[in-house]
Amino acid sequence: MKDVSTAALRHSRNSLIYPKKRPSPHGVSKSHKSPLLPHNGPARKTPRSAKSAILQQRQREAQILALRREGVLLEEEYREDIQYYMHDMETFTMSSAQSMDQQPEIRWHMRPCLVDFLVEIHFTFRLRPETLYLTLNIVDRYVSRRIVYIKHYQLVGCAALWIAAKFEDAKERVPTVQDLAQICRETYEESAFIQMEGHVLSTIQWTLGHPTAEAWLRLMCCGPIIEEPKVQHVARFLMEITLFYREFISYTPSTIALAALTLARFLCGKSRRVWEETEESLEVVDLLDVRLSHVNDLSETLVKKYSYAFYSKAATFVVQFYLQGGHFVRHTIPSLPVTPKRTSASTISTPTSCSTSVSDLSDDMPVTPTTPAFSSDPFSGSHSSDDKENMSSTFEPVINKHRVETPPDHFLPHDFVAFGRPALHNINNVSPRATLVL
Repeated sequence: MKDVSTAALRHSRNSLIYPKKRPSPHGVSKSHKSPLLPHNGPARKTPRSAKSAILQQRQREAQILALRREGVLLEEEYREDIQYYMHDMETFTMSSAQSMDQQPEIRWHMRPCLVDFLVEIHFTFRLRPETLYLTLNIVDRYVSRRIVYIKHYQLVGCAALWIAAKFEDAKERVPTVQDLAQICRETYEESAFIQMEGHVLSTIQWTLGHPTAEAWLRLMCCGPIIEEPKVQHVARFLMEITLFYREFISYTPSTIALAALTLARFLCGKSRRVWEETEESLEVVDLLDVRLSHVNDLSETLVKKYSYAFYSKAATFVVQFYLQGGHFVRHTIPSLPVTPKRTSASTISTPTSCSTSVSDLSDDMPVTPTTPAFSSDPFSGSHSSDDKENMSSTFEPVINKHRVETPPDHFLPHDFVAFGRPALHNINNVSPRATLVL
C-alpha cells in the first residue's frame, strides 16, 4: 500500500512539471523543427557568405573614412532623406532663361566672357568646385529678376562669387574687397561691391542653399559603386561646359550631373547604367555631344584648366576623342515581342469595300471587314459621313518654328574681359594672393 501511494505521488509531481498535451480534434500532428533553421527566424548564412559580407562592410567603412578625410561627409542612414530634400531645393532655386531673354542690353554671347572671367578667378584662389556653380546660379537668379546693364555685369559676377565663397569656402580662401577691386582694374570702387552684395542677397531672398551639380556628382560617385578619379574629372569638365550656354539652364543640377557622369563613363569605356538614366539626362548628353563636336568653340581657359595632371588631363582626353570623330552612341534597349505583321495574302483575302483607305491597310490595326460594293447595289453610290473608320484622312505635320534671335553686333562686352593676370600659369605659388600684389 505504501509503494502504490509513493508511485501515485511521483506521477502527480511529473504531471505538474510536464503537463500532458491535449490531443488535437483533427488528429495528432507532430512538428519537426530543425535546429539549424529556427522557426520564423532569419536563415543562417554559410561561413563563406558571412565572411564576404563582413569584408564588404569593412571596405565600405574604409571608403567612407577616406572620403571624410577629403572633406566629403556621407551618412548612409540619411542618404534618401538628403536626396529628397536636395530634389525639392533644386527646383526652388532654379533660374528662368525666358526672363533672362528680356534683358535690354545683356545678350547670350556675352555669357562665355563672364564665365571665363569667373573660372579664372575661381582657379586662382583655389576655391571649392561648388563655389563656381553656386556663383553662376546666383548670377542667373539675379539676372532673371533684375535689369542688369553691361557696365554692371562684371560687378554682379564678382559680388556673386564673393557671396558663394563666403558660403562654401574657408575664411582664409575668400577674396577680400581689395582683391576684387584690383582684379577688376579699379573699374568699381570698394563700396560698390558691398552695395551690390546686399542688393543681390535681397533679390534672391537670402536663399543660398542651392544643391549644385558638383554636390549631386559626389553623391552619385560615392554610392554603392565608387567611380575612378579619371571618370570624375571628365564628368567635372563636362559639367563646367554646361555653364557657358543657354540650352543647359532649364535643366536641374541633378540631371546635368547624371548626364555628365553618363557621358564620362561612355568616354572612359565603362559600362552604362541604363536603370539610372532618364530621358532628360539623355537630352543633356545629346546637347553636350553636339557642343563637343565643335571642339574649337570650347573655352580655352576651361580646356587649359582641365589639361593638368591633377585633373587626369580630362580636357586633353575628351578633345582627342572628338577630334578623332568619336560621338556618343545610344544603345537600343531590346523591346518586347510584338505582334507578327500580316502578309499580303491575308490582306487580299480579307473582304473590303472600295472606300478602304491606306490607313486601313497598314500594319498597325487589322482591316475592318465590310460588305463588298456591287454596281447593282443602289446604296453603293454614296457613303454616310458617320463611317469615320473607312474614310480616308489627310495628316499635315505642324512645324514648330522657333524664333531665332540674332543678337545685335553693337552690344559687345567692354574691356573687363581682358583679365591680364596669368592665373593658370602661376599654380605653383604658395598663396594665390601673391599674384595680386603689384
